[in-house]
This record gives sequence, C-alpha cells and structure tokens, in this order.
Amino acid sequence: MDFDLLMLPFQFGFMQNAFWISIIVSVPTALLSCFLVLKGWALMGDAVSHAILPGVVIAYIFGFPLIVGAFGAGMLCALATGYLSGNSRVKQDTVMGVVFSGMFGIGIVLYVSVDTNVHLDHILFGNMLGVEPQELLTAGVISVIVALALALKWKDWLLHSFDPAQAQASGLWVNWLHYGLLTILSLTIVATLSAAGLILAVGLLIAPGAIAFLLVRKFSAMLWVAVLVCMASMLAGTYLSFFLDSAPAPTIILILTALFLIAFVRRQILTRQASQQQLQPARQN
Repeated sequence: MDFDLLMLPFQFGFMQNAFWISIIVSVPTALLSCFLVLKGWALMGDAVSHAILPGVVIAYIFGFPLIVGAFGAGMLCALATGYLSGNSRVKQDTVMGVVFSGMFGIGIVLYVSVDTNVHLDHILFGNMLGVEPQELLTAGVISVIVALALALKWKDWLLHSFDPAQAQASGLWVNWLHYGLLTILSLTIVATLSAAGLILAVGLLIAPGAIAFLLVRKFSAMLWVAVLVCMASMLAGTYLSFFLDSAPAPTIILILTALFLIAFVRRQILTRQASQQQLQPARQN
C-alpha cells in the first residue's frame, strides 16, 4: 500500500481532532476503569452515562452549557443511587437499574417534546469526527483534573475498593473517597461526551481495566497497561474507521472487545498450564 495513502488520515483537520480527543479521553477513562472493575462498579458507569441525557436536554432548554447539565445529571444519579442503596433493603445493582432507566426515560421524553437542534445520535453514539477545538480544551482540562486526582490518591481509593472497613479503620475519609469517586466518574463521562457518546462511554470505562486485570497482577502495573491499551485502541479504531468508512466510536469498542477476548483466552491457557505443572509432581509421587 502506498505510504501517502497510509498517511492520508493525518492530513485532514477533522481526523486530527479525532486523534487528539482519543489521546485525551483515553487516560482518565482507563485509570478510572481499573477502580470500577476492582470495586464492582461497572453498572455504575452505565447508569451515570445513561442518566446524563436529561441534563443535556435541560441545559439546552435553559441555555446553559451542555457539560454543566450533563455533570449535574450524572451527580444526581450517582448520589441518588448511593443514598437509596444505603438506606433501603434493595441491592445496589437493582437501585442503579431503576435510577438510570428512569432518568434515561425522562431524557427521551424531554427530547421528543421540546423542539431542539441537538442531534440525539451524537449524544448517544458520539461524534468524534465533529469534535471542535473548544470541546478538545474542555475534555483536556477535565482529563488533567481526573488523572491527577487518581494518580495522587490511587492507594487510598485502592484500599477503599478492596476493603472499605479497613480504609475507615486506617483513618481515611471513606465518605469523601466514595463520593469523590462518583464525582470523578461523572466528570469523566462528561469528558467522553463528544468522543464516545453516552452509550459507548461505558465500554471505555470497563474494557481497559478488565483487559489489564487479566494481563497483570500488580495494581500499579494495571494502571499503566489500561492506559496503553485504551490509548492504542482508540487511536487504532479512529485510524481504521477512516478506511473502513465506519464510525470511530463503535470501531474502538470492537477493538477493545477483541483485546478482552484475547486476554481472556491467554489467561485461561496460562491457568491451565499452571494447574498441569502443579499436578505433575503429585502424579510422579
């Protein structure tokens, strides 16, 4: 294949912005996905991403920036889920299902009942090829804030994810860590609004951490592997979408899914080999 053809995607401004948003978004989503996977909060990312829709529509109606409405709705969903699950007999996954489906339904009703020029498909599925410089700046600022917060306090959140009781006994502010992680989750989803959309954002918040969890055993290494996997997948998906004439966001998710399956098969093979090696001395005896 001609070298000029291979470099063709980098010559267009809209593709350059798509590559930049891929790099910017991959860092916070990958770091956060590690904590969500360990804490068992995969559904929380799904719930918050769906719950953002009514906030976006309400923000448009009153003339506020869309990210303000999205963040407000995400925080409302996260806080409501945390309060209801902590003050009722219903399990957290059930509460999340009720809250996010209710808020997503409110968003759909508001969208169809109000005459807006907001493209619903862009909100749901993302519009990486239409990212504007202002959106790059907003995503960049949010990504830096989220990445610094997770990098500076990752040990505290790690202990809180594994054993909240031990974290509290160690003198950590468990409530601050809990709601701080919810705030970071809402901010990260707002940052991915232009890139992956509400529905596909959940893939970026789960797959990198799940892949890294299957590949490495140390959490510090898990963070690095998740970032590398997510960034490489987003750049590769954006690049391939140009030649496949497909949307970048679904292409990225397909790549992440394929990498997860490969990592899963690799882990199964290594586990089976380790079991066989342990059984061999016993058989010889």
